[in-house]
Amino acid sequence: MLRARLTEALKSAMKARDERSVSAVRLILARLKERDIEVRPKGNTAGISDAEMVAMMQGMIKQRRESIELYERGGRPELAAKEAGEIAVIESFMPRQLSEGEMAAAVEGVIGELGASGIKDMGKVMAGLRERFAGTMDFSRAGALVKAKLGGS
Repeated sequence: MLRARLTEALKSAMKARDERSVSAVRLILARLKERDIEVRPKGNTAGISDAEMVAMMQGMIKQRRESIELYERGGRPELAAKEAGEIAVIESFMPRQLSEGEMAAAVEGVIGELGASGIKDMGKVMAGLRERFAGTMDFSRAGALVKAKLGGS
């Protein structure tokens, strides 16, 4: 389903002559094709799943955020703005992210469900969060919440 949305978005952006969107969607589709080729030897001829595509796009966003930071430090605001534009386009294909409150409630729920009591249980809690909230949660922020809740602040 996400593949079809990307293809349609590319067609629409080309018709609208939206260069930023065309460029960003082409980057996503190129990375998607690379990932599809990577999984073929493992017997997966259909390509990667939507969940894997979301994870791939999260990685693309993370790379661009790191680039923005470097460009701003290097005095290249025009390149930082280009990267920010690409992030906006990529995020438009991502599922809605959980708010801080929703994330805190999810962390509380998983901690309670697993009976986690100390920082030694952080790995189990993070695994539970990844299993339930893949694609909708920022796990770097969630990790800080889990650490604070389990007493490892």
